[in-house]
Amino acid sequence: FMAGAIFITVFGNLAMIISISYFKQLHTPTNFLILSMAVTDFLLGFTIMPYSMVRSVETCWYFGLTFCKIHYSFDLMLSITSIFHLCSVAIDRFYAICYPLRYSTKITIPLIKRLLLLCWSVPGAFAFGVVFSEAYADGIEGYGILVACSSSCPVMFNKLWGTTLFMAGFFTPGSVMVGIYGKIFAVSRKHACAINNLTENQNNQMRKDKKAAKTLGIVMGVFLLCWFPCFFTILL
Repeated sequence: FMAGAIFITVFGNLAMIISISYFKQLHTPTNFLILSMAVTDFLLGFTIMPYSMVRSVETCWYFGLTFCKIHYSFDLMLSITSIFHLCSVAIDRFYAICYPLRYSTKITIPLIKRLLLLCWSVPGAFAFGVVFSEAYADGIEGYGILVACSSSCPVMFNKLWGTTLFMAGFFTPGSVMVGIYGKIFAVSRKHACAINNLTENQNNQMRKDKKAAKTLGIVMGVFLLCWFPCFFTILL
């Protein structure tokens, strides 16, 4: 099962990366966000999941403490980065549907570049800073002995950093996404009432934007549902 999940994650996202990179007509602000998110998920599948699979099957970590920290740092960084990307896509769809006439002036390529820099740099600084400083383990009784004696790559968060990770990496961006998509669907219902007054081209574009927002909303819901147990466990 895990091998199948890795295969789908790697090659599915690789196909997305190649498609958006190759076809110039796909070089839009929205697709650049999706491209970056595909890179994030590709890296998760290619560099993180295989080692996690070995640890799950063998119930042992064979790669040393330093690589354990590197592995967990990248795992944490890429997971939060993926959530930040979903939040960014939600903001993009919000402007496309709620403010369509201002979308092209608000959501520009330079803005997307700055947004992507934020999506990658903040999780990276947080993950590597917390893991390598071992601030997450402050106050956990017996953690040093556990690390010295264990071969399972144990990483446990104390209450402070567990709560910080839950709030910053899951709850806050998740709440933003839920609020944004709630607003999008409310505006979509209003648009439906006035849709007969639009030209055919405007009508088609609005339908495409609404369909894209609905699809991304479903993806967001499934993603948050799958990640909630992981972040909730860290919180505990």
